[in-house]
Amino acid sequence: MTDSKAAPAAMAEQGSRNLLVRILVALVLAPLAIAIAYAGGWPWAVLVTLAAAGLYVEWLMIIGVARETRVAASGTAALAISGLCLAVGWIDASLVAAGLGLAAVALLSPQRRIWAATGFLYAAAAEITSVLVRLDQVYGFVALILILLVVWVTDIGGYFAGRGIGGPKLWPQVSPKKTWAGAIGGFVASLAVAAGFAAFAKTVPPLKLGPLLLLAAALSVVSQLGDLFESAVKRRFGVKDSSHIIPGHGGLMDRLDGYVAAVVVAAIFGLLRGGVDGVGRGLMVW
Repeated sequence: MTDSKAAPAAMAEQGSRNLLVRILVALVLAPLAIAIAYAGGWPWAVLVTLAAAGLYVEWLMIIGVARETRVAASGTAALAISGLCLAVGWIDASLVAAGLGLAAVALLSPQRRIWAATGFLYAAAAEITSVLVRLDQVYGFVALILILLVVWVTDIGGYFAGRGIGGPKLWPQVSPKKTWAGAIGGFVASLAVAAGFAAFAKTVPPLKLGPLLLLAAALSVVSQLGDLFESAVKRRFGVKDSSHIIPGHGGLMDRLDGYVAAVVVAAIFGLLRGGVDGVGRGLMVW
C-alpha cells in the first residue's frame, strides 16, 4: 500500500476507534445522568454543581486565564455555594450567591474581564436552570428527560446525517465539519422524540403532540446554536477541545454546550408559564 493510500486508511481506522470510545463512554454516562435526574433533590443539585464548576474552569482554560487563582477560586466557590443553596431549596439565596460570584469574577479578573464574567454567567445559568426544571415534583423529571433526549438525538442525528449525506457546510468559519444535512437530520430526530413522548408518556393530563413538536423543534435549534457558540469561542482563542476529561468526547463544554443552551431557554419559557415551582409543568402541559 502506498503512503497516499495508507494515510486515509489510518485516519478512517482512528475515526472508527474514536467513535467506539464515544459510544462506550456515552453508554456509561447517559444512564448515570438519567438515574441521578430521576432521584432529583440534592443528588441532582450536586451533579449539576460539579458540572457547572467544570464548565467554568474549562472556560477559563479556553480564554487563557485559568492560572489566575483568585478568578478561578472565587467563581468556583460561588458556584458551590449557589449549588448548596439549590440543594436545600433556597432559590433566592442561590441567585444572590451567583450574583456575588459574578461581581467577584469581574472585579478580580486582571485581563479578559468580560470573557471571564461571561464564562461564570454561562456556568451559573446552566446550574440554576437545570435545578429549576427538575424542581417540579410532577413534571420536572419528564421535562428534563425531554430536554436531554432532544439534545442527544440532535447531536447523534446530526453526526450520522452529516457523515452519511455530507453536502454544504453549515458555518465553515466556525465549525468546518458541520453540514446543513447534519443540522436537518438532528432537527428531524428531535421531532421523533417529541412524537414518542406524546404517544408513550403516561401523564395526567396527556401530553399534546402539537406543542411538544414545537418545543422540541425550538430546543433542537437552540441546542445547535449552543454548539456553534462554543465552537466560536474556542476558535476565537485557537482551542480545539475545551479539555480531555471525557474519553472520546473532549471536555465538559464539548458535551454540554447544546444542553446548556437548551436547558436555559427551556427553563425561561417554563418559568414564564408555570412559575418557579412549575417550570416542568409550564413546558409539558398545554
